[in-house]
Amino acid sequence: MLKIEEIESIETHINPLSELLVKVVDEGASIGFLPPMKLSAARQYWQTVLKPDVVLFIAKINNEIVGTIQVHLCTKQNGLHRAEIAKLMTGPNARRKGVGRALLKMAEERAINEGRTLLVLDTREGDPSNLLYQSFGFIPAGKIPNFALSGKGELDTTVIYYKNL
Repeated sequence: MLKIEEIESIETHINPLSELLVKVVDEGASIGFLPPMKLSAARQYWQTVLKPDVVLFIAKINNEIVGTIQVHLCTKQNGLHRAEIAKLMTGPNARRKGVGRALLKMAEERAINEGRTLLVLDTREGDPSNLLYQSFGFIPAGKIPNFALSGKGELDTTVIYYKNL
């Protein structure tokens, strides 16, 4: 059974989160890291994630972490109405089981509860995540070519999305 929960402390979850990050990066996910990813680098990343303006949700199936998403709440005076969706990850064995949809739904609900009326995000052009975001009503605002280096050494285009809540 799929369960989504917010975590406010990383310590008890750092090992499974680090393993998840390594798996998705090594499979080619464009989430800021390049393969091959070292477990030590993943651990270092997770130790820095939680901040007052970052909400972290995890997805569990049978008590195993299989996905995660972050909501970055803008703290600038002119941006208190918006939040950014970041680092949506679903483990390879949990794909096509509604994990990404459940995480995105929870993130959107939290943004609304925080009084946010605009969500933004970016994702690599051509990735399956584009279909997920569009099915949730996110609208492509534009593309930036040569935005992110891929594991193959190529520069990939990113698509910027927004959604009015």
